[in-house]
Amino acid sequence: MSSLDYSAHGAPQAAGALGDLNRLRRLARVWIAAACVVYVVDLLRQTRLGLTDGVQRPLGDDFINYWSGAAVALQGHAARAYDFLGFHAFEQSVVGPTLDLYHYSYPPVMLLLTLPLALLPYVPALGLWLIGTWYAFYRALKAASGEGVLLLALATPAVFINAMLGQNGALTAALLGGGLVLLERRPVLAGMLFGLLAFKPHLALMLPVALLAGRQWRALVSSGVTVLMLVAASVIAFGLEPWTDYLRNLPILRVAILEDSTDIWRLMVSVFVFARRFGASLELAYGCQAVSAIIATSVVAWSWWRDHPRHIRYALLIVGTWLAIPYLQHYDLVVGAFVVVWLHTEERRPQAPVAWIRAAMAAVLLLPLVAASIGKNTDLTFGPPFLIPVFALLVRLAVGYDRAQRQAGKALTFANEPAAN
Repeated sequence: MSSLDYSAHGAPQAAGALGDLNRLRRLARVWIAAACVVYVVDLLRQTRLGLTDGVQRPLGDDFINYWSGAAVALQGHAARAYDFLGFHAFEQSVVGPTLDLYHYSYPPVMLLLTLPLALLPYVPALGLWLIGTWYAFYRALKAASGEGVLLLALATPAVFINAMLGQNGALTAALLGGGLVLLERRPVLAGMLFGLLAFKPHLALMLPVALLAGRQWRALVSSGVTVLMLVAASVIAFGLEPWTDYLRNLPILRVAILEDSTDIWRLMVSVFVFARRFGASLELAYGCQAVSAIIATSVVAWSWWRDHPRHIRYALLIVGTWLAIPYLQHYDLVVGAFVVVWLHTEERRPQAPVAWIRAAMAAVLLLPLVAASIGKNTDLTFGPPFLIPVFALLVRLAVGYDRAQRQAGKALTFANEPAAN
């Protein structure tokens, strides 16, 4: 972790920091142990009848979509992934008849990217998916920190939620966070990682804004070329039919999942769903989301144009994305571990508002767990009350860097002025 000042004045503060760190480590280890027990018990519940819980959930939950989509594509029937009833029947043939209606909501580039999963039987593929995507996330997080982050990579609550649901949060975190880590040193590779987010494009919403404002031309071109190549490859592999079916399904899914599905709302942490849960009409909720998106986009563009320290710019991009998109689930917040690492970088700076930074780190980490608990037991979701203060703190830190630069410039100008006769 960070170096500590053990001078006569700094010793008590350093000792306190070490004590806090040791307590956090113990708490993290207890959480990891408890989460593992809960996860194993939940997996066993999902094998009561075949590879289902006998009611509606399959083993690996949403992973059934990824594997089944890849499987029908490998069989030469990619368009079947976008046939709701036909796809459901195929998934039932994989895990058993007692299965809720799962749907495939990803563009055909996801079929292409997950195709290797279908080369394995379902259960080994699930293990490969969870371990492989987590390891990619861990390696990217380690590159971001330059320190040992294994405990953080395991203890981040969104990682546990992502594993419980068999979801892609670790993969999107590896691509977005890893791309940001590589941006300064290897912009072309960073752009390629950003381009791979084409399977979940709303999570890349802020990237064009940031790359344009930050004059990151090579990464911008690389990401665009990667997206075009993925789309072209998917058309060559599967034809145009899956794309037309996917585009036809989008309005149906928008209404069913985002606008009318109070059941799925309990998993969401966006401004739009927050407004809807507190009684806003559909139009007002979209209006709130639009205002949030405009503010977030403006701030991200300003920070990248001003070339603020990279840890501030990167954290603003991620939190700004969260505030800008209406469809944001709690498992998408795995990438929040990178925000914690970058906030920790700021925490080391002299005169940093340590208490506020630590509160922001806690908010980012705990939001997925708190949101899931509240959403499961009430009709409310509380994403924005967690995210807006974090975003505001990052803006304050960026403004502080601007102020410090202006003061340094004035001091340099004053020092260079000729002495009065």
